[in-house]
Amino acid sequence: MFYAILKLSLVSVLFASSRAVLQGCDKTIALEITNIFENGDTAFHYDYCEDINDGRGYTSGIAGFCTGTGDAWLVIQEYHKLTGGADKMSQFDNILAEYALSGNNSTTGLSGYCKVWTKLGTSDAKFKQAQDTIRDNLYFLPSMEYAKQLGLGTSIAHGQLYDAGIQHGVGNGPDGLGGMINGTNARVIADEAGDSGSTLVVNGFKVDEVVWLKKFLSVRANVLNNPQELPNKSGAWAKTQYRIASYQYAIDQREYNWTSSAIVLNNDGTPTTVTCSPSSSASTYSRQNIVHLGLLVIALLNLI
Repeated sequence: MFYAILKLSLVSVLFASSRAVLQGCDKTIALEITNIFENGDTAFHYDYCEDINDGRGYTSGIAGFCTGTGDAWLVIQEYHKLTGGADKMSQFDNILAEYALSGNNSTTGLSGYCKVWTKLGTSDAKFKQAQDTIRDNLYFLPSMEYAKQLGLGTSIAHGQLYDAGIQHGVGNGPDGLGGMINGTNARVIADEAGDSGSTLVVNGFKVDEVVWLKKFLSVRANVLNNPQELPNKSGAWAKTQYRIASYQYAIDQREYNWTSSAIVLNNDGTPTTVTCSPSSSASTYSRQNIVHLGLLVIALLNLI
């Protein structure tokens, strides 16, 4: 789902040289780890589409774009821009726009939607490009903006924020990425040392980055079990604690920075090595793109 990103409070940065975004191989690895959680393997499933009965309509593509939350409609609009608008998804425009504005989780009027999505996701380069663009603009770049504000320096912390942004959205509500960051920061009440080599300043205290990340994982685990926002109360999130376990395992293995690989857990708890695949899609799009998309998102939110 999509949210407006809000400024964090009570956070300052000790090292101004911290990276604003993951780039290259470590970005690819972060995306592939989230792919494991979403689809069971590291591949980019552009063709995926089904109703998983989580109250969000059809879930589809590389980032679980949903018809009931508006991000699937943003993908289709981006695709229309690339095709000129006369394409096989055009038949769904009216109902997708309506459901995006109302938050309707119904699949009524979308007969054949998944069939078309799967076909395009299998072979249409422009459709894949549209998904890459919206994933980055809607989830990856906002997550990295939070990382920049915090002053994060490790691959693992950046990757965790991206994964949380994908599942929870990047908003400031109690279940969103911003809300969980604020909840984590509230737990920082003293200086805390660690071995990550990166130090944050939160609420005036110096805290090791991985120490902070462990607190974040604890906050997120609680949100998965006890979401506060109504759309997240289906019970589906409680079944995804493997996302927390995988990152906790990587922390235990001191997999803080990813140059060519990372060791994490599969969804069944089996250790696996994720490598930097040259065939993976990890493009980063421009700031201009995210500003334009942000204006669209804000306009949609104002209409809901």
